[in-house]
Amino acid sequence: MPLPASKAIASFDSASAMLRALARFLHGKDFPGLDIYPTFLEPVAKLINKVWRPLGEEIYSWSGWAEAVPPEDLSDISAESISKWVVGMYPRRSYQAVAIGSSSGALVHLCAALGIPWLPQTFLIPVRRSGIVPGDMEGDQQWGRRPGQLLLQANPELQLHHMHDANQDRLMIQRMTYFRVKRLRLGESYERFLDECLAPGGTILVSDCQLRWPTVQVADRHIFQPGAFGGATPEEYLHGSPRVEEYLARYHAPRESWAAPRPDGESPEAEWGFESTLLQDLERLARHRGYHLRRLIFADPQQLSPLVADLYRWWYRQRGLKSNRMLVESFILLEPWWTLRTGAVPFWMVFNTTSSAELLGQYLDAVDPYDEIHMMLFSHGVDSIGLVPIERWRSLLGRARKHGDFLGVDEKAYPRDFATFIRYHTEIERKIAARYPLPGPLTLSQLETFLTEAGHYHGVDWVEHLAGEESVLVRS
Repeated sequence: MPLPASKAIASFDSASAMLRALARFLHGKDFPGLDIYPTFLEPVAKLINKVWRPLGEEIYSWSGWAEAVPPEDLSDISAESISKWVVGMYPRRSYQAVAIGSSSGALVHLCAALGIPWLPQTFLIPVRRSGIVPGDMEGDQQWGRRPGQLLLQANPELQLHHMHDANQDRLMIQRMTYFRVKRLRLGESYERFLDECLAPGGTILVSDCQLRWPTVQVADRHIFQPGAFGGATPEEYLHGSPRVEEYLARYHAPRESWAAPRPDGESPEAEWGFESTLLQDLERLARHRGYHLRRLIFADPQQLSPLVADLYRWWYRQRGLKSNRMLVESFILLEPWWTLRTGAVPFWMVFNTTSSAELLGQYLDAVDPYDEIHMMLFSHGVDSIGLVPIERWRSLLGRARKHGDFLGVDEKAYPRDFATFIRYHTEIERKIAARYPLPGPLTLSQLETFLTEAGHYHGVDWVEHLAGEESVLVRS
């Protein structure tokens, strides 16, 4: 009997959280407590922030284990069951376009503006595991062979990216391993959803994140990825660095570098990268059904953020509204419904790391200043490589002309601010007083007008497929 998707897929992951946020938006609802934490638990979460640090970390680690799948149950996971779960979240109506592919919080806001759903290619299946310490990548790779075989034998349409990130995920990987799966084919449920809900002559929008990572080929459709996109570089995961030595010493690890297997190639990054094999199915369907096929190609998951922020600012001006309020989001802390309800311009950061702070700073340097800036910060519980100190985030808030403030952030607890997963939402309502009616969706022609007027964006291409050939509409 297939394991229900709600039991197989991690709720704390980018794809599942972004899926739920967008689906609730299309149902006309907000996204409180990540749709998994009731607000009445806020006092409990605040208490966890105040307990002895090792105990708080243990609670966070065990919360991940509680969601993880026992390895022997992996053969009961069905890719088609997961796809049915995905499409079942969305309202059944006609859409001008449907997005499919890579995760990105900025993409969620683009889809919300267009009033369209997004079908993720990638999901995280957390698998229970013990006996392997964080950083023992070779041990984790070997452990994952048999469970990976069970999963892939039952799901020939999936590719497994087994990921071990001993930097940002140090707490979680003490009791589980990360099996990320990517769809190689549309499958029955995704294809039926497109047939039933994509308007005649509508557009399939491919979310194509080009981020790649050094990997090891374990078996057919089974890839192991040492490390992950975030604060540390691929070279640091593989070969070490002074930053790695300092990090490992801070956590009293009995080594100066991580035990990483030798890569034999590169693959789409496990969490964010797009596996282009799926494009063959999308081209076939578009050709047979007369759909337009467009690819939104971007270098890494947050490269879309400046474009989407500018789009919202342009859209507000088109509607005769002010565009002087920014809402900065972090990883799975995002709120498409309240963004539009408060007339805020969304700027999504992939993590609370240096690259995110630099991108936000560069964007603020390049645009007219904002009167208000509000910011969420995802807490992963680790003093990880590349973590940006709270003082720098506060200085970015200081770029607002009138008012800058955190939303749901306990500055003293960061990055172990586990209450933020509930408080970020309650403080949006409390700290941002402005309210606007939700607009009707942007049309694709309006989007293309904006793109034509805006010019190029670094790391982003907008490409149309025509009879098997590509026409670049906007180039980075």
